Amino acid sequence: MKTALVLGGTRFFGVNLVEALLNKGVAVTIGTRQNSGDPFGNAVERIQLDRFDLASMQTAVKGRTWDVVFDQLCYSSVDAEVAVIALEGKVKRYVFTSTLSVYDDGGEQTEERFDPYSYTLKMEARDNVTYQEGKRQAEAYFYQKTSMPVVAMRIPIVMGETDYTERLLHYVTCIKNDKPIYLPNPNAEMCFIHQKEAGDFLAWAGEQSFTGPINASANGQIAMKTLMGLIGENTGGHVHITSEDQTLESPYGISKTWSLSNEKAAKLGYKFSNLMDWLPDLIHALQQSDNT
Repeated sequence: MKTALVLGGTRFFGVNLVEALLNKGVAVTIGTRQNSGDPFGNAVERIQLDRFDLASMQTAVKGRTWDVVFDQLCYSSVDAEVAVIALEGKVKRYVFTSTLSVYDDGGEQTEERFDPYSYTLKMEARDNVTYQEGKRQAEAYFYQKTSMPVVAMRIPIVMGETDYTERLLHYVTCIKNDKPIYLPNPNAEMCFIHQKEAGDFLAWAGEQSFTGPINASANGQIAMKTLMGLIGENTGGHVHITSEDQTLESPYGISKTWSLSNEKAAKLGYKFSNLMDWLPDLIHALQQSDNT
């Protein structure tokens, strides 16, 4: 991989992806509306495009080719179709960020639990489907309608210091301020991945020869009550868990264990981090930066 186009490289783990590619010596082009900045200065090339508009994409990529495209911004079969029409024949490999959400609830989900090659494809815009169904349809389009070699990286919730969704920070703030936490099942477990590892994994996948769906997550999973206890230890706040008040916001409020098996990627040679090697430090960093 000598050249790469990144769609969605200006925030969160898209930034980590670009950093990982640059560290590998890859010539990176960021495709963006250019409504927001990025930290890369002259280290990257930028082209202006609207990822969701076919004419804009076709104009931006006209006469260009890349070894690999990394797509962080695909949420439906219609989005996938835009990319395929604009980029087929211009790239050697397509790496698409999918999600744990393509699976239903359950522990240690393996790639075979959702099959995009046989899933009924429907052409739907992202505003007309749920997040889960949109990602399922995007995968189905890529694997049923294009000859491009495609990898679908299925990841759980991404954690990190620059997480704009502030899901983990929500719990840090609540516990720090002795506010109750709603968890329908405190014993339910989840897996996670750090933003840096998500970026590193994507860059690694771009260099490999395999295609198809692949799971990526840190080793290990954690019960929600244990996670809240870790936050309490770091903040000094009181952990008050309720399973009754459903009006409370709860980004990790799952009723059943929901996690991935990363065994396939590990067998292909990727060495994952251990969740508990970095999660306590991340919680500490977030509580230190939280001004509430």
